[in-house]
Amino acid sequence: MNTTSGKFICHRDFADQAPIDVFHKERQEKPMPPAEERYQNRHILFRKSFSLPDFTNARIRITADDYFKLYINGKFVMQGPPPSYPSAYYYMQQDVTAFLHPGDNVIAVHTYYQGLINRVWVSGDRRQSFFCEADLDGKLFLASDESWKCADHTAYSACGTFGYDTAFAECYDSAAKEVGFEQPEYDDAGWENACVYKNADYRLLPSPIQPLAIYPVEPVRTEMRGNTLFLDFGREYVGQLYAEAVGAPGDELLLHYGEELKEDGSVRYEMRCNCRYEEKWRLSGKKDTLNQFDYKAFRYAEIVFPQGVALSRPQMIVRHYPFVKKAVYSSEDPGLDRVLKLCEDTVHYGIQEVLVDCPTREKGQYLGDVCVSGRAQCILTQDATMIKKAIRDFCHSAFICKGLMAVSTSSLMQEIADYSLLFSSLVLWTYRFDRDDRFLRETFPFVRGVYEYFSACENEDGLLENVTEKWNLVDWPMGLRDGYDFPLTIPVKSGVHNVLNAFWIGFLKAYDELCDIMGTERSGKTVRVEKAFIRTFYNAQTGLFCDSAVQTHSAVHSNVLPLLFDIGTEDRELTQRLVNFIAGKKLTSMGVYMAYFALAALVKKGERQKAIALATDENAWLNMIAEGGTATFEAWSKTQKKNTSLFHPWAVAPLIVFSREDNIF
Repeated sequence: MNTTSGKFICHRDFADQAPIDVFHKERQEKPMPPAEERYQNRHILFRKSFSLPDFTNARIRITADDYFKLYINGKFVMQGPPPSYPSAYYYMQQDVTAFLHPGDNVIAVHTYYQGLINRVWVSGDRRQSFFCEADLDGKLFLASDESWKCADHTAYSACGTFGYDTAFAECYDSAAKEVGFEQPEYDDAGWENACVYKNADYRLLPSPIQPLAIYPVEPVRTEMRGNTLFLDFGREYVGQLYAEAVGAPGDELLLHYGEELKEDGSVRYEMRCNCRYEEKWRLSGKKDTLNQFDYKAFRYAEIVFPQGVALSRPQMIVRHYPFVKKAVYSSEDPGLDRVLKLCEDTVHYGIQEVLVDCPTREKGQYLGDVCVSGRAQCILTQDATMIKKAIRDFCHSAFICKGLMAVSTSSLMQEIADYSLLFSSLVLWTYRFDRDDRFLRETFPFVRGVYEYFSACENEDGLLENVTEKWNLVDWPMGLRDGYDFPLTIPVKSGVHNVLNAFWIGFLKAYDELCDIMGTERSGKTVRVEKAFIRTFYNAQTGLFCDSAVQTHSAVHSNVLPLLFDIGTEDRELTQRLVNFIAGKKLTSMGVYMAYFALAALVKKGERQKAIALATDENAWLNMIAEGGTATFEAWSKTQKKNTSLFHPWAVAPLIVFSREDNIF
């Protein structure tokens, strides 16, 4: 979008700041300026009053760095944008006719600049700004400029961070003078005028996705425990706590949230996933409303309050990407039905503006996770919008490394070779879903970029041996690799190992098919690399594939991927041997990530019942349910990983493999 009227405006603290280039390859040493608190956790408000004639329709285009919540005439409208790089920065569009009226109007925007280097946003780069334009009956009537009022929202202060410096825990002060800023009657006479952000370098793109669904959920159980109000919302959701309170000025309430309860029935707010969900709320002496900004994932909450405080209307303001289920599953097995429902709920409530790995610890969009959660969401809703956006997000990361980043978009630089090698299959799967030629033309050059990147890492046999920048994940957590016998280092240690090269063959086969569709020349190396793989890893004595070129150990991972990618499986005896080996190992010998490839491989080979048996094993997804999970876990149980997430959409593979057999992987 070419902006001719609207300006990127900001708080005066940021007006003259040169953007910090936070982008680099993970292993590249890049000195960064020291973090300064004055540029972190900034809640910055913008307001504009204006008058309108009679009109028929009105539409707004709006964005902010890092994030905004929009109010018109005191009513909440929407929030966003999805995280994005400055070179491809998303703006939101929405019809706002219902929020405006002839005469006097007020638009108010709550923006947030986090200032941390993490997986959530592209932040920590000193780009704090806000932009909007609005049309009335097709003509511009409002644009962001220096006439807008601007102020810090002093109600929000930090009480630590949680996750991997993922978010600031919030201390909310209802007595702050900016409370109620969104209401038309609010007096902003003491505010400064906004400044123009002089170094704005954004290339704006319309967000392809809908605004989030946001709505209140009542607790299914409330219990007064002395000076503590206990809340149970019945399942884990993503969102913010809401309540109303009356107390003395300065009364301070403690807010606890968690996925589980302690043995004494109180909320476990020091969660397994490295999040300490404890926040504060200070009262003004009037009737106050808790107005939290950022989101958390929790089922239980506690409000600990001083004597004399009266609490009312406790709710959770739930947020997730709009979800309309269109997929139909045939009931084959009661256990499988329970597994599918668990996975469906995870997709329904877990996905946000991006396909987050989890809504707690990282809140990041990982390419490997997208291969599972994105496919599942696409199948459930019969809508490819979100998965296409995710793929484009990773295409946008190619300016950092044409071999793509592991998490996009964010200011944390992380690279995982396994994930990048899944990219061609992901693009091909998405193209098969809706045959969008434009999408394929747009993304194929980036698939080729990944091909060129890894081609430079080949040895004389065509196998990958010289991956010097990226990590090889294999599976996660580390204890669920079935003894995989190759050192797992950052970057990949020199040597030739199975999983990375199996993914390379899978990449090449999908790449060649994409080349055929595009009418361009194939790689010409797939057959040669496949023969080298068999020659290097096949153990004739065991009839299985080994983990590395210098070992004889055969982890299940080393045999799942050859089965999935048809490496040597023209040999029926080998195929059956691999099938039996995987079925005998069961899913608990691998992580939930690799479980997708295992189930897909079995179904692809016509072994649907064996796949169902694995998926309904009492130690797999059914164990998550037995342990009280209302969403899929990061691992098979709460105790398999030190900092495990109990809301991890990368574990929803059954939705794919048991619903779309014509396009499993």
